[in-house]
Amino acid sequence: MQGKRILLGVTGGIAAYKSAELVRRLRERGADVQVVMTAAAREFIGPLTFQALSGRPVRTDLWDSAAEAAMGHIELARWAEAVLVAPATADFIARLAQGRADDLLATLCLASAAPIAVAPAMNRLMWANAATVANIEKLRVRGVQILGPAEGAQACGEVGEGRMLEPTELAERLEALLPATGPLRGRRVLITAGPTRERIDPVRFISNRSSGKMGFAVAQAAREAGAEVVLVSGPVALPTPPGVRRVDVETAEAMHAAVEAEVASADIFISTAAVADYRPAHPSGQKIKKTSERLQLEMERTIDVLASVAARPNRPFVVGFAAETESVEHNARAKLLRKNLDMIAANEVSHTKGFDCEDNHLIVLWREARRDLGAGPKIALARELVQLIANSYAEAHEAPGTVSA
Repeated sequence: MQGKRILLGVTGGIAAYKSAELVRRLRERGADVQVVMTAAAREFIGPLTFQALSGRPVRTDLWDSAAEAAMGHIELARWAEAVLVAPATADFIARLAQGRADDLLATLCLASAAPIAVAPAMNRLMWANAATVANIEKLRVRGVQILGPAEGAQACGEVGEGRMLEPTELAERLEALLPATGPLRGRRVLITAGPTRERIDPVRFISNRSSGKMGFAVAQAAREAGAEVVLVSGPVALPTPPGVRRVDVETAEAMHAAVEAEVASADIFISTAAVADYRPAHPSGQKIKKTSERLQLEMERTIDVLASVAARPNRPFVVGFAAETESVEHNARAKLLRKNLDMIAANEVSHTKGFDCEDNHLIVLWREARRDLGAGPKIALARELVQLIANSYAEAHEAPGTVSA
């Protein structure tokens, strides 16, 4: 964060007192912080506090004649490398979702090309209200990062979801949103993660035990390495890594469609998803009743998302995953060759390994080489894997016409 220019918006919630600590945490990381306060925020905490902590005069008014003589709000919008609104009240979230420009902070958000993040803070019922839910979804679709909220005791005496994240966590998550330096800087990485669900009837489906944790760890590691990351995820209960754009899907067909919509502009494709190989050929439109001792399902093959990407003309660098229960390396290398991949990461899965665990054991294979990364936390393995991918990608592009490292 050294030297990064952060515009911190403070709106009128009781959590505004935490924003003073947030300024300190950002400054500790070397960031240059400009605070912009709404009128309501000034009812909770004074601008002088933020001026003392940031070393910059606080901006509060769209109609500041001195600042606006030089189009100050446009100047500020161009200055910012990231915009964080913390706390973000229900009112401000609604105005941002509507595209309002009725005060300085809202106007800056509209006028800035920098990444925007909001840290919601409000009563649990306000957070759960349908209007707030719809506004948050609008912002997500537009690429605004939603940081939090946390769950716990609230100033009103109630307990639930709606607390602003703590300043240290916000500083860490904001750092991940900033344009990064690293071996994948300037590269676009497309990743699939999680399981797919294939419908039997309206209430039942066929799936697998994939939690998506490995794929989400790879997405985080790729973002840390400087890449622009798009994550196509099956149904999982995991937060989106900061700075990553997420596309949610359910079926293998939907995952293929999402990948097809993104892959043309991808430099690297990493397939960690456990896509269903088969689906019911004739899913029932109504719930199947328990009327017989046996039920037979006719199954048909799903589309092979990984193979379809590897077979594209002008394809990206393609990395597959192989989750095996036996002959791990043998089966993984056969998959590498059969699907014409550039690299594959193999791991053994069973009732106690691989699936829905915090740890994993990866063996990485190329056409003529292997690297055993050993066992460890998935995020640590993901960082090692991403470094290998970055190295192999660079080598492949130094030698035109090669398809593997």
